[in-house]
Amino acid sequence: MLTFVAAIIFGLFLLIWSADRFIDGASNIARTMGISPLIVGMLIIGLGTSAPEMLVSAAAALQGNPGLGIGNAIGSNITNITLVLGVTAMFFVLPVHSSLLKKEIPLVLASAILAWLLMLDNYFSRLDSVILVCAMAGILYWMISSARKDRHTHDPLVDETLGELPETMPFKQAMIWTIVGLLLLLVSSKLLVWGASSIASVMGISDLVIGLTIVAIGTSLPELAATISSARKGETDLAVGNIVGSNLFNTLAVLPIPALIQPLAIPEGVLDRDIWVMLGLTVILLIFSYGCFKNARFKITKMNGLVLFLAFIAYEALLYFKTIQ
Repeated sequence: MLTFVAAIIFGLFLLIWSADRFIDGASNIARTMGISPLIVGMLIIGLGTSAPEMLVSAAAALQGNPGLGIGNAIGSNITNITLVLGVTAMFFVLPVHSSLLKKEIPLVLASAILAWLLMLDNYFSRLDSVILVCAMAGILYWMISSARKDRHTHDPLVDETLGELPETMPFKQAMIWTIVGLLLLLVSSKLLVWGASSIASVMGISDLVIGLTIVAIGTSLPELAATISSARKGETDLAVGNIVGSNLFNTLAVLPIPALIQPLAIPEGVLDRDIWVMLGLTVILLIFSYGCFKNARFKITKMNGLVLFLAFIAYEALLYFKTIQ
């Protein structure tokens, strides 16, 4: 058991570190190739923050644990809203100024509803996955097009994203970090999945629950660090944008990966519990972001943060009691 726990801890550490190196290298290569900083910021970094979830889901499916991959995607969305955003908002009020972000938040709910509708037949097919991926491509195109227009009006989210681009480095160094980062992402994701699935087997817990808890929380740690860092610097639109963007990628790019590799039946508990928790929390995020009262319009308050954090504790407690029954 200690070996499996060590594999999870080391795998998570290596996963997070290698994702950062991959982002640094890939974003610099993109800029060297003449790709605009705006596209680099909106696309490369957006993909990079979800790289751990994507690699873990792929590794889980390839190793015969697709439930872990699905749990990772849904669990990461739940964790992002309740733990990451909740903890950040408990310490920093998060005003939402960006017009682009105000349009993105409803898309998170729309993408979650689309995923739910596609899974209603209790089967996740390759066609379902392709539909989700196509939706992600369409949203990315819209986001980049909108960001280009809003760039001239100095949209806060666009400006803050550009300000967070990694420092420039020589092309050769960028290539090395990109390759090293990608290779270590592959190794660390396989190590993490091996440790997590082994613990699930030893303890008699489903892969889904492990994905919803240990793996989801671990792969959400980069979002927690990035969100708190952005909030401390006063980049509140970027702080909320990290969560919104991550949840979009998780739903439309990470969730489809297991079924793209091997179509599967939806694991027990997803349709009658986890997907509803994700949908409900996304609705709450939308309500909190837009504000119930005039003095709280487009602002996530400290009280909102406390509510979200308590929701995280309640959900983890629910999974625990369901597991020991």
